[in-house]
Amino acid sequence: MKFTALLAGATGLVGRECLRLLARDEHVAEPLRSGAPGADDAALVEADLRRQLTRIEHQRSGANADYEYPLAIAKAARARGASHFLLVSALGANARSGVFYNRVKGELEEAVQALGFLSVTIVRPSMLVGDREVPRFGEEVAKRVGWLVPPRWRPVQASQVALALVNTAHENAPGVRILENAALRAAA
Repeated sequence: MKFTALLAGATGLVGRECLRLLARDEHVAEPLRSGAPGADDAALVEADLRRQLTRIEHQRSGANADYEYPLAIAKAARARGASHFLLVSALGANARSGVFYNRVKGELEEAVQALGFLSVTIVRPSMLVGDREVPRFGEEVAKRVGWLVPPRWRPVQASQVALALVNTAHENAPGVRILENAALRAAA
């Protein structure tokens, strides 16, 4: 059975890997082109998303992009009938955390779950490592000494996160599934 995937963030480290996997996946429907069946629905999702992102940009002074952008994408997808939403969050995400970043990620997770998707998959990776155009110092250090860190916090390859996302998209099990860093690192 074929499915349609809307991939936001395809230029990021995990998104690039997801795009690579989806492009080779025989279960993913062909990309929609203008005038093709279903292309109008894709254009409506894109228009709705652009409208929401424009609104966020105008309100930017108080908005948090790590929260508002993914939520706008989730709302646009849900409004057009998407049944499964997959979200890259962060290790330690918790809406009641005293750490701002973890709290924002936790609040986002709760907001996405409240949208009524049949299936929600949340991945919580630790530090992401992979081939970046511009190397990051922290990642380079993590690649060399990551084995010293307890397994829960060890860096994870972006390709492992992408593989877990694509595999979970295929399963499409109802309910909420949270994949913590250790499960992501086990993806092979």
